[in-house]
Amino acid sequence: MARLDGPRFGPRTGGPARQLVVLLHGLGADGSDLIALAPHWAEALPHAAFVAPDASEACDMGPYGRQWFSLQDRRPALMAAGARAAREGLEAFLEAELARLGLPGSALALAGFSQGCMMALFTGLRRATPPAAILGYSGALLAPEALAAEITGRPPVLLVHGEADDIVPVQATRMAESALREAGVPVEAIYRPGLAHGIDEAGLAAGLRTLQAGFGAAPDA
Repeated sequence: MARLDGPRFGPRTGGPARQLVVLLHGLGADGSDLIALAPHWAEALPHAAFVAPDASEACDMGPYGRQWFSLQDRRPALMAAGARAAREGLEAFLEAELARLGLPGSALALAGFSQGCMMALFTGLRRATPPAAILGYSGALLAPEALAAEITGRPPVLLVHGEADDIVPVQATRMAESALREAGVPVEAIYRPGLAHGIDEAGLAAGLRTLQAGFGAAPDA
């Protein structure tokens, strides 16, 4: 399995990283898409390193971009199996990045958009050391029926979804919110009227608040 890699940003201070934020892109994109979020958050998290790995597979639904797993067949069991297979490479990448920066697993946060949200939730809730926070934008919770048996921690989770999303229906996040609450995971869910498949300023601001709280970072830390 090829080792993941992708664009990086920070820490803004230029000194050693105290936190690591890993940004997971959606279907048909790559790491350069989500690394653009890093400057928005780095002003308030100047000691955080950001990295947005390119998914391991070429997208099979178009001529460009990457995918974490195929969505040609969207039956829940097949998508869960795809995420489970992709998790192996992602876990190896997370461990390598933490080791490179000399950070413990508790200094990690995961943020994902669309298919990347699916991967962030699937991976983050199963890590031996739970991440400081998980941010999920416009995605879904895969394999909710397996969560009770497989969950290893209950990190704070932020879910944000546009109510006008015609790519991933907002109901996917409503179902994820319900399943996570049932599993005892602390969840904040924000539903944005009129927002399509994307991330707006309110979602970015909520993400920053969640990262700061998860890392225990003061506004200027």
